[in-house]
Amino acid sequence: MIKVGIPRALLYYQYYPMWKTFFEELGAEVVVSSPTTQTMLSSGSSRVVADTCLPVKIFLGHVLSLVEKCDYIFIPAIRSVKRKAYSCSKFLGLPDMTKAVIPESPPILDIEIDINKGKHRLYQAIYGLGRHFTWNPFRVRRASLAAWQAHRKYRELMSGQGLTPPQAIARMTGEVELKTSTSTQATIALIGHPYMLYDEHISHCLIHRLEQAHNKVLTPEMLTTEELESATARLVGKAHWTYEDEVVGAGGHYLETGADGVIGLMTFGCGPDSQMMDMVRRRAARLRVTTFMSLTLDEHTTEGGVVTRLEAFLDMINRRKRRQVEVCV
Repeated sequence: MIKVGIPRALLYYQYYPMWKTFFEELGAEVVVSSPTTQTMLSSGSSRVVADTCLPVKIFLGHVLSLVEKCDYIFIPAIRSVKRKAYSCSKFLGLPDMTKAVIPESPPILDIEIDINKGKHRLYQAIYGLGRHFTWNPFRVRRASLAAWQAHRKYRELMSGQGLTPPQAIARMTGEVELKTSTSTQATIALIGHPYMLYDEHISHCLIHRLEQAHNKVLTPEMLTTEELESATARLVGKAHWTYEDEVVGAGGHYLETGADGVIGLMTFGCGPDSQMMDMVRRRAARLRVTTFMSLTLDEHTTEGGVVTRLEAFLDMINRRKRRQVEVCV
């Protein structure tokens, strides 16, 4: 059986159920890299120049961990998934960069996804990917339809039941989900890209720490596409970068719907992230009803620094809530 490796990084948390379903429907076995470790980060960093962004360094570390474990590695070039909106350059050239810096990598399945080129080109790309496993176009079509249904179910689980991507993936794959506390001190919204929010090594288990402190955690995936697009339109008009509605749309929505606090996660040196997060910060300053904090992370960020800022942030929220109670009394 052909083994296809999928790195647990970058767009993994957005599309993994869809990718897994597609390859398994074509008879392949999917191999996913293990959660990020310091060894992965160090090995990925050693292959590129220092200015390369942190998510790409992590991604390359995951690819290196899969080198001896699979026959192919799936690395799509995601150029656009919406009309007149384009992905960051790291997604555009990811397959070529990987081939250049990891020559020992197994063959890379590098499908190009570009909605702006029309549906016909997209279908051609999907059939081209499927031909690595079968020459039957009807089988490829069935696999693509099953994959799309899996993606829709995945999105519905998150937006309809308030699950995070790891929880939704666990639900769909039959794994045991961890139970969180039902008591709530405060409602905290986390905004940022999934490859930062759910990578526990880089985020220093931020979601787990918030839940351990009995806070209810909200994330961008818990919102519908319509809610994200509506909030983005109110805040900035039209977003020209794909996936930035995860930041600005979710931030705008949670600021307007009364979360006790909003935490924005971004990586050092990311231009789109810094612009979008600054717009959310300005909106929070104008509304003055929700406490906002941004965390900029890189490979040198320490656990102690994150914990210290998080404790100060939660203390600020608790003091504010106590003052509101005293005023009401």
